[in-house]
Amino acid sequence: MPSASKLRPAVRPKIVKKKTNKFVRFEADLFKRMNPAWRKPHGMDGRFRRHFKGTPKHVKIGYGSNTKTRYLLPDGFHKFVVSNVKELELLLMHNKKYSAEIAHNVSSRKRKAIVERAEQLSIKVSNAAARVRSEEAE
Repeated sequence: MPSASKLRPAVRPKIVKKKTNKFVRFEADLFKRMNPAWRKPHGMDGRFRRHFKGTPKHVKIGYGSNTKTRYLLPDGFHKFVVSNVKELELLLMHNKKYSAEIAHNVSSRKRKAIVERAEQLSIKVSNAAARVRSEEAE
């Protein structure tokens, strides 16, 4: 049985990001109280809304990712959040497309059981090492 690190996706297309830097709210850098999250400009005379030369780019549908690579992790798998061993069984036939990610609120005892079962089913667990203390420390 292959170890979790050796598992590879069935197909691994090249992920192309059209724009890697974030779209920030216009003039959010001038005010500390202003959230930099994107907001559509609505000002009547605003030069940014009217797309004047020298103003930042607007959010447009053309910057969207390719549908084949959207939500794809860098290792080529899609993420599937798992809370218990039973949910892991759903990935039995899809272990070449999806990798399991253990939910943040799962205890360390159940994490060990999930990682152990994933090894048997040859399912990759993206955060298998999380919240696992080494045996020598205890």
